[in-house]
Amino acid sequence: MTRLCSTHVLDHYAITNVDSCFKMVGRAFDGNEKVIEAARVGDGYEDQLKEIMNNELLSIVEDIDKKLNTETDYEERLQTAADNFIAAASKLPRASECFPPCGFQGKNAVYNCVTCKYDSCEFPLDCPVKEMQVEENNRTRMMCDVPFRLPKNVEVVWRFAEEVKTQKVTLFEDVTTGVDVLYSIPATSLQHTGTYQCEIYSDGRSIVRLYFYLTVTPQVAVGHTELQEVFDLCLLPGGQLLPGSDDGPPSIFHPTLVLLTVCFTSVLLVIHLSLG
Repeated sequence: MTRLCSTHVLDHYAITNVDSCFKMVGRAFDGNEKVIEAARVGDGYEDQLKEIMNNELLSIVEDIDKKLNTETDYEERLQTAADNFIAAASKLPRASECFPPCGFQGKNAVYNCVTCKYDSCEFPLDCPVKEMQVEENNRTRMMCDVPFRLPKNVEVVWRFAEEVKTQKVTLFEDVTTGVDVLYSIPATSLQHTGTYQCEIYSDGRSIVRLYFYLTVTPQVAVGHTELQEVFDLCLLPGGQLLPGSDDGPPSIFHPTLVLLTVCFTSVLLVIHLSLG
């Protein structure tokens, strides 16, 4: 930068002024929103960005190095360099968009040419709890997937906190460790009720934590409810079914032997299930 401004001359005073030159460079690049936006490249392209910038500034140095240059000369050359930088930098790959609401999305970070660092998406590691419900003895599956791009080598850890709905990490116990993003329970039981946590790591660093709260409905309770409905129907006065329209008289149905048998069997089942 010093070499770039060594031949800068103030128009009205005919003297070199490095500080004034630095401010001019700042206006042309650091204070130029188009330059900053063009420099918002994806992860891994900051070196190419710096090379483009260095080439543009070097061309100015080579052009003005042999003579004194006025403020107007500098301003015109810096503006041309800024325009060239915008055109070249805009062709570099952009960063992917951030995907809310959770996860460290390092691959989606955007380069900030003002700070010379990457701006992350700044989401928390913990995702909201997803609620799931399944009947007892049925299969259930949980998928540890995210909408953003993951590193190539990841480790997936599944954990379980029995009976509670929580995100408190100290309550979880490890279940599996490996690369499986799918966690499957072939036949659920009441002991499977609770919160499942899936945590994805890359190089030992946590990227995201997903939570699934699983509620298991007892199969007995499901059957009990269905039989209770049949039982209630059997107890209608005189075997009377539900009335039809309000215009006609109520329909009286005299139960057949088959219906009485079904109702009696249902009553016995309800009593049996109620007694355990």
